[in-house]
Amino acid sequence: MRKRFSLVLAVLLATALPAAAQNYIGSYSAWIGGQDLYNSNGQRLWEAWQILRQDRANFHRFNRRDPNDGGDPWFADANARAQLEQAVMNAGLAPYQRQQILNGGVMVQVDLFGWPGQITNANVQVFP
Repeated sequence: MRKRFSLVLAVLLATALPAAAQNYIGSYSAWIGGQDLYNSNGQRLWEAWQILRQDRANFHRFNRRDPNDGGDPWFADANARAQLEQAVMNAGLAPYQRQQILNGGVMVQVDLFGWPGQITNANVQVFP
Protein backbone atom coordinates (compact mmCIF):
# COMPACT_ATOMS: atom_id res chain seq x y z
CA MET A 1 0.00 0.00 0.00
CA ARG A 2 2.78 2.38 0.93
CA LYS A 3 4.67 1.62 -2.31
CA ARG A 4 1.55 2.25 -4.34
CA PHE A 5 0.94 5.59 -2.60
CA SER A 6 4.58 6.60 -3.17
CA LEU A 7 4.32 5.69 -6.83
CA VAL A 8 1.09 7.67 -7.30
CA LEU A 9 2.60 10.64 -5.48
CA ALA A 10 5.75 10.50 -7.61
CA VAL A 11 3.71 10.41 -10.82
CA LEU A 12 1.55 13.33 -9.70
CA LEU A 13 4.57 15.42 -8.79
CA ALA A 14 6.37 14.56 -12.00
CA THR A 15 3.42 15.72 -14.08
CA ALA A 16 2.54 18.74 -11.93
CA LEU A 17 5.99 20.32 -11.73
CA PRO A 18 6.55 20.77 -15.48
CA ALA A 19 3.06 22.19 -15.83
CA ALA A 20 3.72 24.68 -13.05
CA ALA A 21 7.00 25.64 -14.71
CA GLN A 22 5.18 26.39 -17.95
CA ASN A 23 2.78 29.09 -16.76
CA TYR A 24 2.35 31.82 -19.35
CA ILE A 25 3.93 35.03 -18.04
CA GLY A 26 3.39 37.35 -20.98
CA SER A 27 4.71 38.46 -24.36
CA TYR A 28 6.62 41.26 -25.96
CA SER A 29 7.38 42.19 -29.54
CA ALA A 30 10.45 43.89 -30.91
CA TRP A 31 12.12 44.94 -34.11
CA ILE A 32 15.54 43.35 -34.51
CA GLY A 33 17.55 46.16 -36.03
CA GLY A 34 21.20 46.57 -36.91
CA GLN A 35 22.18 47.85 -33.47
CA ASP A 36 20.85 44.65 -31.89
CA LEU A 37 23.31 42.52 -33.85
CA TYR A 38 26.30 43.87 -31.87
CA ASN A 39 27.05 43.78 -28.17
CA SER A 40 27.86 46.88 -26.14
CA ASN A 41 31.58 46.45 -27.01
CA GLY A 42 30.79 46.53 -30.74
CA GLN A 43 31.40 42.82 -31.33
CA ARG A 44 29.09 40.98 -33.73
CA LEU A 45 26.74 38.50 -32.07
CA TRP A 46 26.41 35.13 -33.80
CA GLU A 47 23.62 33.46 -31.84
CA ALA A 48 19.96 34.43 -32.05
CA TRP A 49 19.48 34.23 -28.28
CA GLN A 50 22.36 36.69 -27.79
CA ILE A 51 20.69 39.10 -30.20
CA LEU A 52 17.35 38.84 -28.41
CA ARG A 53 19.09 39.56 -25.10
CA GLN A 54 20.96 42.52 -26.63
CA ASP A 55 17.71 43.91 -28.02
CA ARG A 56 16.28 44.01 -24.49
CA ALA A 57 19.50 45.53 -23.10
CA ASN A 58 19.38 48.18 -25.82
CA PHE A 59 15.76 48.92 -24.94
CA HIS A 60 16.14 49.05 -21.16
CA ARG A 61 19.75 49.82 -20.30
CA PHE A 62 21.10 51.80 -23.23
CA ASN A 63 17.85 53.48 -24.36
CA ARG A 64 18.62 52.52 -27.98
CA ARG A 65 15.19 51.66 -29.24
CA ASP A 66 14.03 50.78 -32.70
CA PRO A 67 10.76 52.42 -33.79
CA ASN A 68 8.77 49.17 -33.53
CA ASP A 69 10.29 47.93 -30.27
CA GLY A 70 7.65 47.06 -27.71
CA GLY A 71 8.16 47.55 -24.01
CA ASP A 72 8.04 44.90 -21.34
CA PRO A 73 7.96 44.84 -17.53
CA TRP A 74 10.68 42.16 -17.11
CA PHE A 75 13.98 42.96 -18.76
CA ALA A 76 15.20 46.13 -17.07
CA ASP A 77 17.05 43.66 -14.84
CA ALA A 78 20.22 42.05 -16.26
CA ASN A 79 19.43 38.75 -14.51
CA ALA A 80 16.07 38.58 -16.25
CA ARG A 81 17.81 39.18 -19.60
CA ALA A 82 20.15 36.28 -18.81
CA GLN A 83 17.09 34.11 -18.08
CA LEU A 84 15.62 35.14 -21.44
CA GLU A 85 18.81 34.16 -23.25
CA GLN A 86 18.92 30.77 -21.50
CA ALA A 87 15.21 30.11 -22.11
CA VAL A 88 15.54 30.81 -25.85
CA MET A 89 18.71 28.71 -26.05
CA ASN A 90 16.99 25.79 -24.30
CA ALA A 91 13.78 26.07 -26.33
CA GLY A 92 15.65 26.09 -29.61
CA LEU A 93 14.82 27.87 -32.82
CA ALA A 94 14.18 26.54 -36.29
CA PRO A 95 17.19 27.15 -38.58
CA TYR A 96 15.23 29.66 -40.68
CA GLN A 97 14.22 31.60 -37.53
CA ARG A 98 17.81 31.68 -36.34
CA GLN A 99 19.01 32.94 -39.72
CA GLN A 100 16.33 35.64 -39.92
CA ILE A 101 17.28 36.95 -36.47
CA LEU A 102 20.99 36.84 -37.35
CA ASN A 103 20.27 38.89 -40.48
CA GLY A 104 18.18 41.45 -38.57
CA GLY A 105 15.41 43.53 -40.07
CA VAL A 106 12.64 41.34 -38.64
CA MET A 107 9.90 41.60 -36.04
CA VAL A 108 9.82 39.03 -33.27
CA GLN A 109 7.18 38.12 -30.76
CA VAL A 110 8.47 36.35 -27.68
CA ASP A 111 6.06 34.46 -25.43
CA LEU A 112 7.45 33.87 -21.95
CA PHE A 113 6.74 30.99 -19.60
CA GLY A 114 7.73 30.26 -16.02
CA TRP A 115 6.61 31.90 -12.81
CA PRO A 116 7.06 35.39 -11.32
CA GLY A 117 10.75 36.16 -11.10
CA GLN A 118 11.85 33.13 -13.14
CA ILE A 119 11.63 32.71 -16.91
CA THR A 120 12.00 29.04 -17.80
CA ASN A 121 10.90 28.86 -21.44
CA ALA A 122 10.34 31.13 -24.40
CA ASN A 123 8.57 30.69 -27.71
CA VAL A 124 9.89 32.98 -30.46
CA GLN A 125 7.96 33.84 -33.60
CA VAL A 126 9.74 35.70 -36.39
CA PHE A 127 7.95 37.95 -38.88
CA PRO A 128 10.06 39.01 -41.89
